[in-house]
Amino acid sequence: MIIRPSDSCACSRREFLRRGLYGIGVTAGLPVLMSRTTEALTAQALTGSSMEAHPERILVVVELSGGNDGLNTVVPYGSDTYYRVRPNLGIRENEAIKIEDGYGLHPSMVGFERLYKDGMMGVVHGCGYDNPSLSHFSSMGFWHTGVPNGGEPLGWLGRVADGVYDHDAQGNMIVNIGTRQSLAVRARHHQPLVFNDPRSFRREGSDGEKSALDDMAVNTGSNSTLDFLAATASNAEQSSAFVREASAAYSTPVDYGIGGLSPQLRRVAALIAAEMPTRLYYVSYAGNSFDTHVHQADPHARLLAYTADAIRGFVEDLQRLNRVDDVAIMMFTEFGRRVEENASLGTDHGTATPMFVIGSGVEGGLHGAHPSLTDLDDGNLKMTTDFRRVYASMIQQWLGYKDSAAILKGNYEPLRLFA
Repeated sequence: MIIRPSDSCACSRREFLRRGLYGIGVTAGLPVLMSRTTEALTAQALTGSSMEAHPERILVVVELSGGNDGLNTVVPYGSDTYYRVRPNLGIRENEAIKIEDGYGLHPSMVGFERLYKDGMMGVVHGCGYDNPSLSHFSSMGFWHTGVPNGGEPLGWLGRVADGVYDHDAQGNMIVNIGTRQSLAVRARHHQPLVFNDPRSFRREGSDGEKSALDDMAVNTGSNSTLDFLAATASNAEQSSAFVREASAAYSTPVDYGIGGLSPQLRRVAALIAAEMPTRLYYVSYAGNSFDTHVHQADPHARLLAYTADAIRGFVEDLQRLNRVDDVAIMMFTEFGRRVEENASLGTDHGTATPMFVIGSGVEGGLHGAHPSLTDLDDGNLKMTTDFRRVYASMIQQWLGYKDSAAILKGNYEPLRLFA
């Protein structure tokens, strides 16, 4: 049973965390090592005072790297122009999964159909930024930092962690599941936990290095730098044990589909089930998978099917765990594709693209204005929704942190993405 603040007497957040989220409900029935690790993480999470308005809420960010073709993901089947410029790649009206008048999902996205029809999915049209870059590296960096053309060294999620969560806690507020750390999670005060395969996730180093770190953990004295390094090393060791055991112990009957995001989202579910004190999870589709310049139709259909199936499975698993009300998912890509198909039956780098927000508290449906398919900027869609408005919605409406302007370094009006 998961204990929530509203289920018991008027507990303080500290009492709630100790008694419920990181206490009896976590450690009972788990291996001794995992129980001890949980207690250590609990102590860290209880350090200081948090700016959290909703300490039970979790944000999962999903990156589709490579530049997903938004026009074939959310299909404007009501537009004659769409079929004129995409005579081969255009998704026919009778094939699209219809969601609203004139719009449908790609036919391979059956995993998204029920989520949308159940009111658990919001689709935001035309997301982008002014003076867009067509470079994967530059544009992804702008989405990661939330400061296009600004030279910002920290990620937007890293700044969320720094603004919302206790600076003194080494409590793994951010987990990045992938082969390398994303710029999006780079923070000033919070060290993200980064891993791909839980089985091989452990502190590496020679015996001498490990011994030195162990000695440092008990002999730091009043040296604040050594204290920080010791806390980070200790946290890494405790956390790697927790992650390995939580992942190995997790079993679910839910089918996440194959490939793509399915193993990553299953690992997120395992950590949520084990009640890791993480509030921000970041996962990404490996490589530039969505960079569909050549013969796009079949590989894009598979990519979208894998993505929709994995997210549908994750939401179903959260429902099974009785945690679906605590989690919201935001999905993005660094840019869309050009409006017109190319001579290689693919699409080239473009600009504006839809974003997806998924969860039981989401205001389902289409949000914002779809970009014009005739009023273009050198063959590319003109942005109709600044992507930072979606970020602001996640920060303010979901996480409950009001000063999104400080995090995003500018005022961006949130959309009505949550009921």
